Amino acid sequence: MKLVTFSAGSSRRVGVVDAEAGVLRDVSELLPAGAGLLEVIEQWAELGPVLRERVSGLPARPVEGVELLAPIPVPRRNIFCVGKNYRDHVLEFGRSGYDQPDRSEDLPEYPVVFSKATTSVTGPYGDIDPHHGVTAELDYEAELGVIIGRGGRGITREQAFEHVWGYTIIDDFTARDLQRTHKQWLLGKSLDTHCPMGPYAVSANEITDVTALMVESRVNGEPRQSAPVKDLIFDIPELIATLSAGITLLPGDLIATGTPAGVGIGFDPPRFMVSGDVVEVSITGLGTQRNRIA
Repeated sequence: MKLVTFSAGSSRRVGVVDAEAGVLRDVSELLPAGAGLLEVIEQWAELGPVLRERVSGLPARPVEGVELLAPIPVPRRNIFCVGKNYRDHVLEFGRSGYDQPDRSEDLPEYPVVFSKATTSVTGPYGDIDPHHGVTAELDYEAELGVIIGRGGRGITREQAFEHVWGYTIIDDFTARDLQRTHKQWLLGKSLDTHCPMGPYAVSANEITDVTALMVESRVNGEPRQSAPVKDLIFDIPELIATLSAGITLLPGDLIATGTPAGVGIGFDPPRFMVSGDVVEVSITGLGTQRNRIA
């Protein structure tokens, strides 16, 4: 099931999208009063069957013209992110002429984990704020986002997929100069609007083999990134086991799993984004987001 959060005047609504037919059905009336997608994920055992049974009987409207927001517009806490999780990206990051934190061509021995602030989240088609005067080195990072369903701590690799509700697209947009200047990644990753998410939150039952999904990006129509999820250095079960070893994962938590080679800093010279540029991120079965630099 492809779920979305969309704007209806001053309110936010939850919808189910039939991407092939290009239609959306508003399911908010089937949910507890005031429930958003975060609550739907949290109560999926009860609400999932209701949606599956009754959604086809609801009125359909064209998706085109509806303002889609990030599926989870306000996550309950920071997005967990993983750096240097594709082999070729590790190499391009290490070779870059920029003195970045942990700049090395050596493959990481353990997952490199950081976070993005919740206030960085923006919609799949909204403008990205360039923050002129704060940064001059804007970069894109196409990533598969894992959405936790059933929470827990001490989750084993074997149990990991039992705790995955589904998947979404995340652009781990980055201010490289802030990343370099502050010698860590939080500030450079967390500027407002620097986490485009969506368009859909897709339940795991729709994805037959998550490792076969292709993660791709284009800038102004030019292909930049393309790699299958199977190329992750640390796969999804490993990431969930690592994070949950001492941190209780919660329903709706988001894990951005890392980006393939082809980011702007990997070019010589780097090809940073500027106002007017458009970045598109696509993942098989999860749709395409399209964001313009304001």
